[in-house]
Amino acid sequence: MLDEAQLRQIKDPDIKGVVQQLANLLEQSLTDNDTLRAENQRLKDEINRLKGEQGKPNIKPNKPAPTDLGDHSSEQQRKKPATWSKRKKNETIVLGRTERLPLDTSALPEDAVFKGYERVIIQNIKFTPDNVCFERAKYYSPSTGKTYLAPLPPGYEGSFGPDLKALVLSLHHLGNVSQPALHTLLTHAGIQISTGTIGDFLIQGQESFHEEKNAITLAGLASTPWQQTDDTATRVNGVNEHCHVLCNPLYTAYTTLPHKDRLSVLKVLLNGRPLYFLWSDEILASQALRKLPRKWRRLLAGLPPGSLWDEVSLLEWLDSSMPTLSAQTKKGLMEQMALLAYRAQTDVPVVSLLLCDNAPQFPGLTSELGLCWIHDGRHYRKLIPHLLLHRQILESFEERYWAYYDRLLAYREAPTPETRLVLWEDFDTLFVPETGYAHLDFRIQQTAANKDKLLAVLAHPEIPLHNNASELAVRRRVRKRDVSFGPRSALGVAAWDTFQTIAATAQKLGVSFIAYLTDRVSGRNLLPSLASLITERASEMNLGGSWA
Repeated sequence: MLDEAQLRQIKDPDIKGVVQQLANLLEQSLTDNDTLRAENQRLKDEINRLKGEQGKPNIKPNKPAPTDLGDHSSEQQRKKPATWSKRKKNETIVLGRTERLPLDTSALPEDAVFKGYERVIIQNIKFTPDNVCFERAKYYSPSTGKTYLAPLPPGYEGSFGPDLKALVLSLHHLGNVSQPALHTLLTHAGIQISTGTIGDFLIQGQESFHEEKNAITLAGLASTPWQQTDDTATRVNGVNEHCHVLCNPLYTAYTTLPHKDRLSVLKVLLNGRPLYFLWSDEILASQALRKLPRKWRRLLAGLPPGSLWDEVSLLEWLDSSMPTLSAQTKKGLMEQMALLAYRAQTDVPVVSLLLCDNAPQFPGLTSELGLCWIHDGRHYRKLIPHLLLHRQILESFEERYWAYYDRLLAYREAPTPETRLVLWEDFDTLFVPETGYAHLDFRIQQTAANKDKLLAVLAHPEIPLHNNASELAVRRRVRKRDVSFGPRSALGVAAWDTFQTIAATAQKLGVSFIAYLTDRVSGRNLLPSLASLITERASEMNLGGSWA
């Protein structure tokens, strides 16, 4: 089959162009054929299923094929080998006790000389009941008619102690242990507890932790002018909802909402505060309202500039004043007004740049937008050319693509105006749709159209080149969802969001989630709040210097 070397040997440009067109037509035909084969097999399987039979079994090979059509990861191209060295773990182990082991000297030779002790560190953990009976001093005063009891120690409210409550919360939210498995584990350990009590531990009486989650999110929003975001599905009591992730290097916050549209993302950026809608005449010039009928434009133009609405009042006014307004136009108007109100408010730090994927709900929410290079690179990995010529063209382009990515990584470490200018200009040289492989040229055009967003790092070297942090945060929710399916009440949703926020943030800050929960549940409150640690680390790391 034709390869790059043979194509370069064709001197006549007209003939060369015809050959390229024929190669693209053949490539498209082969791709369409594969698509139709897969669709045909899917329909056959569905027919067999309706007949009560089984479809073709999906038997995976023992080893991945050399070209795995389902693997769109670019890790192999961009990952650099690192020097590996074994970590000295004994230096970081906290010892609870030291025991000296004597040696029976009667069996030793007479000339044996004592040479001290050789240290061997053994890690162990005990999982055993620590049941206690408190005998509370009790007094009665005839003059007051009241009985006085000695108070229980902090954290011992109810019939179970703080260590058990903290263990249940840790296993469920950090280890993803389901409620039935928790019940089995505790009963085998000798604890008499019901599944309902375990459920109450997980969702009831968590107001103090919800407040900490709120403080973590506010501190995280204030710690950097930029944020990363992503979302994933979460099923709440049988209804599909969406878990939104907001994060930076110091924290990760989870918020579950019914939708993932622009208004929902604004609620996430407002840390769950209710939306308000601010009117300004400039909204009439927005893309969403350009086709609005003249009579309604006049009606909107008559609104006093700076008027502020809550969601209920605005919807009532729109329904009464513009009853035939389409749902899409109404939504666009509300989005524009909500954006103005968000940028004008001072209760929550306003995000200057969002680093995200290219989903349609993100553009316009912030003054700047950064796109993930790895998301963009996946589109090239999804190209599976059949012709040798096109495979060679794609491989050559991907080498140049990731070489340019490496140069951007180097720029982040040592940014200079000269390097910034060169990288900006070289982008136009790399992303030119003139390879002759039609599918690749189309993809290159898509990348070139996002130049400003992909090269936001040139103006702000603090931001990553990828959105991996939020994708890893989403994975935490996915694993939780795989085990526990989904919460069944508003309290359950709040508990999932709160404890996953605390767990993920504690991990980023190097704080033990178990120790933190135990400290809070016991009422000792000796550990500093995660929000204060975020603020402290943010002042040290200076993750928003380019905005200053």
